[in-house]
Amino acid sequence: MPLSRLLTLVLGISLILGLMLWLINSIYQLYWQISFTAPLLAYVLVLLLIVLLGILIWAFIYYLGLFRRSPRSSRRRQTPKVPVEKTEAAEETLKAIRRQVTQIQDQVARQALLSRSREIESILSRGELRVVVFGTGSAGKTSLVNALIGRMVGQVGAPMGTTAVGETYSLQLKGLNREILVTDTPGILEAGVAGTEREQMARQLATKADLLLFVVDNDLRQSEYEPLRRLAEIGKRSLLVLNKTDLYTDTDKETILARLRQRVGSFIAASDVVAIAANPRPAKLETGETLQPDPEVMPLIRRLAAVLRSEGEDLVADNILLQSQRLGEEARYLLDGQRRRQAEKVVERFQWIGAGVISVTPLPVVDLLATVAVNAQMVVEIGKIYGCDLNMERGRELALSLGKTLASLGIVKGAIQLLTTALQLNIATYLIGKAIQGVTAAYLTRIAGRSFIEYFRHDQDWGDGGMAEVVQQQFQLNRKDEFIKVFVQEAIARVVNPLKNTSESEIESESEQHRSE
Repeated sequence: MPLSRLLTLVLGISLILGLMLWLINSIYQLYWQISFTAPLLAYVLVLLLIVLLGILIWAFIYYLGLFRRSPRSSRRRQTPKVPVEKTEAAEETLKAIRRQVTQIQDQVARQALLSRSREIESILSRGELRVVVFGTGSAGKTSLVNALIGRMVGQVGAPMGTTAVGETYSLQLKGLNREILVTDTPGILEAGVAGTEREQMARQLATKADLLLFVVDNDLRQSEYEPLRRLAEIGKRSLLVLNKTDLYTDTDKETILARLRQRVGSFIAASDVVAIAANPRPAKLETGETLQPDPEVMPLIRRLAAVLRSEGEDLVADNILLQSQRLGEEARYLLDGQRRRQAEKVVERFQWIGAGVISVTPLPVVDLLATVAVNAQMVVEIGKIYGCDLNMERGRELALSLGKTLASLGIVKGAIQLLTTALQLNIATYLIGKAIQGVTAAYLTRIAGRSFIEYFRHDQDWGDGGMAEVVQQQFQLNRKDEFIKVFVQEAIARVVNPLKNTSESEIESESEQHRSE
């Protein structure tokens, strides 16, 4: 506390205490003078005395607390912290990612996910503010970064990275306790393979930004508008920067600014659309000398500083949470793909097992219920892939329920007609009757298995449309001409040819028997 303020506080408290003591003493003397002649008035004076004493005690405690309050503790309370809820959510997401990663079999994908999760944890612990400058190569991004570094108050660290992947500078801004990392990204919309690769790198850097500076030098083209809109959709906080305003008249500049604010008004506030001239063109004086004007970036610096000071903590927390959630989605996608491939192999194996069962013991009509035991085992194995331990009884219930659904929806009849037509084009007529039941059983088992994959993928939930809708979708997906063609060819190899060989063996046996007779 400054000395002048301390002296003022001491004199003020002394004066208040002196006046209060004088007032109390005066009331006390008056009380003794009138207590014998006017008792009621004396009681009023006592009440007043008690009130004054209470005020005196409260004032003393209040000013004593003010005196003891240290500037250090005040500053400590004002130190910004990342919002706890978002931080905890990010930490929980990262824990879930680590659990998922242990189940991913692809070593390369697993290491990539672990590396990125450690990177997010590092960002969480350091708490840096990442500002990424994004836009086309001709918009003047590098000039803007140079102007910011030259004008922003504070120290500038050495650049990190390379031009190919974008250079990053470390800054300190007055009034902000966090370090600011400003990254200049490669330009987007460049031609050639190399340009496409640089654009992909720029987009990756942009998705990791806490705050995005999207730089344009005119009205937004559609090719610029779309990436800006997509970044806003995933939660990126952006400032839209109109650069090279020294090339326009004041009227033209205001017209372009108004058009920009109108186009991006649904996801960027008007105050976040800023006009600058990061590298003004040289001016030729009457003397023939050339004058290089100073960069006009103060409007951006003021807006940037205001946003970082007021929203910096939330920007960091939001971005960390977003990065962890996106990484979690990627881990779930990889794990889902792995499980799906494993489950499809199970379905393919059991569909031909079911076909073999029906082919060996043909029935008068095709009935999926005859293969319930096979399908029940298939359900149990698919469930294990998705982390669900089912017993055979539960597997049998699910298989029976889905078999009844297939029959009630007319899919059994539709499958027979579909496959009969396809088989007539590929095998001899005398074999169709024997093959149709086994091939149809394989086909229906496939539909059942694919339906169960969707069931387990969604945490044992058939969805709003129930089992019937899932089964119908799988039937439509598996009746396409290109699939039926491949399926029938495989069915011929696995079902029809063995039947053909069996029939030929039986015919030869009968012929030999007739000859022997």
